[in-house]
Amino acid sequence: MLAKAAPVKQKIKLIQPDVTVVGSVALDIIHTPSKSTGKIMGGSAFHFSNAASRWASVGMVGVVGEDYPFSKADFLKKRGVDFSGVEVMPGNTFLWEGRYLKDFKERETIRTELGVFENFNPVLPEHFRKPKILFLAAIEPRLQLQVLKQVQRPKLVAIDTFKLWIDIARKDFIKVMKQSDLLFVDEFEARWLTGESSLFKAARALRKIGPKWVIIKKGEHGSFLTSDKGLFLSGTFPVDKVVDPTGAGDSYAGATMGYLAKNGKITDEQIKKAMGWASVVGSMYVEGFGPDGLKHRTMADLNKRHRDLRKLTLMP
Repeated sequence: MLAKAAPVKQKIKLIQPDVTVVGSVALDIIHTPSKSTGKIMGGSAFHFSNAASRWASVGMVGVVGEDYPFSKADFLKKRGVDFSGVEVMPGNTFLWEGRYLKDFKERETIRTELGVFENFNPVLPEHFRKPKILFLAAIEPRLQLQVLKQVQRPKLVAIDTFKLWIDIARKDFIKVMKQSDLLFVDEFEARWLTGESSLFKAARALRKIGPKWVIIKKGEHGSFLTSDKGLFLSGTFPVDKVVDPTGAGDSYAGATMGYLAKNGKITDEQIKKAMGWASVVGSMYVEGFGPDGLKHRTMADLNKRHRDLRKLTLMP
């Protein structure tokens, strides 16, 4: 009698995402003048992925604790966000609690509990290492450098930062900038990094360090792109009621990167178009707490607002 052959093990082919994002995956507690939340989904990588996945597949890299409610992220998984780069470690997920003041222009931190994020050591899954686009969210620059060593050179490396890293790790951040193609930075950080009071001079100074493109974000006053081909101003869609601005900047970057990944070409013209869609997404993001402002919006909703934004910003 012949022995039964052992079953052949089939290798599961993992799909390479269009965009790889490395950043924080967190839980937030938000207080506004009208309402407070319990723990809701947050973190730069999460908000970025919520937006980018409208156009492209996303591989998310981060770390969470055993308390992380993955079931609340199912809507992202259904949209093609791959969570296999999110490590689960013993302990608690990064928690941020903050309060926005009446006009939403200022916020104060009530508490920050880093939890497992304090020991974040990003290691990219093999199928995340050849993305079209790599986005390094505002994490410690030495970790951004660590990630850059793990990837095959993408078409586009885009980065974000915040003032803390400029203050305590400027040398490492400059090294990251030298390896980047596109920098997202807000107006205060741009001035702080360069010492220039003029944002246009600041943008030129930043491009001399490394990135070919710099997008300076000015909140409700829009944003602008600078490159060796000149300057482009992008407006914002006026929102009747701001509910929660948390994550709007990350969603702006996510929409920009998602659109570019879908359309393939990385040119000034494509970035300008991407910024229009990013303005749409950012305006929706502030209309709900956490990811909710965008979560249930359809592409028909996005298309309508994009048309409305074009009408508002076209010169006569």
